[in-house]
Amino acid sequence: MNIQTPASGLTTANASLEPRPSRAEAEAAVRTLLRWAGDDPDREGLVDTPARVARAYEEFFAGYETDPVELLARSFEETDGYDEMVILRDIRMESHCEHHMVPIIGRAHIAYLPQGRVVGISKLARVLEVYAKRLQIQEKLTAQVANTIEQVLKPKGVAVVIEAAHQCMTTRGIHKPGVTMVTSRMLGAFRDDASTRREFLSIIGGQRASVIEG
Repeated sequence: MNIQTPASGLTTANASLEPRPSRAEAEAAVRTLLRWAGDDPDREGLVDTPARVARAYEEFFAGYETDPVELLARSFEETDGYDEMVILRDIRMESHCEHHMVPIIGRAHIAYLPQGRVVGISKLARVLEVYAKRLQIQEKLTAQVANTIEQVLKPKGVAVVIEAAHQCMTTRGIHKPGVTMVTSRMLGAFRDDASTRREFLSIIGGQRASVIEG
């Protein structure tokens, strides 16, 4: 079921209308995949694999259980007038491609320009983590993080840059290791003011600035 908050309208949970399968059903599905791959799920090395995979999936996709809007609900006004950029750089990110269910590994850079209120910095990383721990494409992930920060904190601007390697491209299909995908979402002052955008990109790394500014 879709769960939305009145303030943001952001989808925060699995959109499926079907009931969630039981753990036993999930483990049975893994056994089926093992047989389909050509192995014997009853052999010693695989006998506990279905249970291990189910537990791993609980961790990989824990983001469906958390509302990212609630993470930003508590903010602070006691900033002594601070109105410069707040930036978190090089946040490690792990997600899974929704097309092949293989890892997306990279890092993110998040910035916002406060407008009277700030939020605990760990909450920015947590918003990224919640969305990353869902089946994703990188473009959507980048937009979700930026849009949520903008809609909840209402700052002067938000910037999100994500750089990641996709194993659907490096370990299968075209087999091109070493390729990094870069996506960005600039809102408010970061979109409208070129000097603000350049300052942010310079802080997170000059090479990224040349790629994103194009």
